[in-house]
Amino acid sequence: MTQDFTLAIDVGTGSVRAALVDQTGMIVALAAKEQQQIVPAFGWAEQRPLDWWEGAIAAIRDVLTAVPEAARRIAAVCACGQMHGTVLIDDDGALTRPTAPLWNDKRTAGLVASFEAAHDAAATLRAAGNPATPAWPGFKLAWIRDNDPEAYARTKHVLMPKDYVNFRLTGALAWDPGDASCSFLMDPATQAWSSAMIAALGLDLAKLPPIRPCGEVLGSVTRKAAAEMGLREGTPVLVGGADYPMALFGSGACRPGLASDVTGTSCIITAIADKPLLDPEICNVATIEGRWGPFVLLETGGDAMRWARRAFFGNDVGYDHLTAEAAKANPGAEALFFLPYLAGERLGRHRNARAQFFGLGAAHGMPELQRALLEGVAFAAARHMRIMEQATGRRIERVIASGGGAKTPLWVKIKASVYGVPIVVPAEPECGLIGCAALAQTALGQHRSLPDAADALVRIAEVVEPDPAWAATYARMQPVFDKLYAHSQVFYDDLDDLIL
Repeated sequence: MTQDFTLAIDVGTGSVRAALVDQTGMIVALAAKEQQQIVPAFGWAEQRPLDWWEGAIAAIRDVLTAVPEAARRIAAVCACGQMHGTVLIDDDGALTRPTAPLWNDKRTAGLVASFEAAHDAAATLRAAGNPATPAWPGFKLAWIRDNDPEAYARTKHVLMPKDYVNFRLTGALAWDPGDASCSFLMDPATQAWSSAMIAALGLDLAKLPPIRPCGEVLGSVTRKAAAEMGLREGTPVLVGGADYPMALFGSGACRPGLASDVTGTSCIITAIADKPLLDPEICNVATIEGRWGPFVLLETGGDAMRWARRAFFGNDVGYDHLTAEAAKANPGAEALFFLPYLAGERLGRHRNARAQFFGLGAAHGMPELQRALLEGVAFAAARHMRIMEQATGRRIERVIASGGGAKTPLWVKIKASVYGVPIVVPAEPECGLIGCAALAQTALGQHRSLPDAADALVRIAEVVEPDPAWAATYARMQPVFDKLYAHSQVFYDDLDDLIL
């Protein structure tokens, strides 16, 4: 039987998804199992790695059931996953902690502040390729060492979310360069673990598995995993990649000069470059095809819609209802602003930022609230785009949209009008899954290069131009948003004191 499918897995924050992708880049079957975040305290965010594994089992079984003889037709398995979630296992592969702190977890803020006070920022930026931030696994691991020493002592290996799933699939251990580049523990010049950064954080190099290229075969599906999932024993499993660079690749953003808006739970604005951009307000990730993605990140992107669905509607309506409400309001939501900092910020002096509506009046209703929410994420992302442009000295001319936010036409049009540039929307919004398929096909020798694979598999659905009238309204509003952003910061420490 022809092996004409890639099994692509995406271990996301909101769900674990599995898909069968054919040789043309079409998703033949897709299944998702929703995941919830655990929030034990303000600024904390966790999930259970066992839930990821069980979600992967359920999603994979669903897609295998949907297509006859699917397991025998899978040429390779390739996974991507949410970044920074720090998973600890012992020598037998058992979890030493039942939960993993996630990418948006801020419990390490004190450690980061202490580190910044004790180390030269410019030297650290050169050594790690990134500014210090609570997101990085290096700080999460140091926090666990200090606050859960028993678990840290029993830990043999530290993994990222997709690497944990890969380990359960194959019994093999590895990190990919994308996850490693955003760990605060990798040397960007060599793409090897940095002994200097590991020593600076007081961590143990022996706990870190090797960094291997995304397209290498990590191992094969074990008999145990095959029985649990319904897969064919011995199916090759690739190292895979972090979800963010995989989505960049699977959207076609894999050449210098292109920019990307990946809106999932977060919103990430990226420019593809040949080397890291060493700036204190910019982060850098190693890309799937071997370049770099300087990026700025808004912690709350699609998560703003998830929050609104729960807070306003008790999860009793779908996301389509929220966007339908927003569509009833005029552009600008009658001068109502939303600052989308529900989970704080990743960089800067005010990581404890808060969200707020500003300008509420008696005439505002649910349509204006929902419209302001979508526009607020766009204003915040546009502010980040300007930071990127100033640092690179190059204007962004075109943006490729991917992630869940690309599935919402109203939001894409709002963003194009706020950004003031066209937004290219791939035909398949599940760009991480397409990236996994393109990576697997290249590893199997079906394409000469990874950019060639992206060209072959990524199809463009439409190009959304800015609406001139909307753009004029938003151009007047953006400076007000920026003032609100700047002047609100004086209250964040006061709010912390009230909570504590």
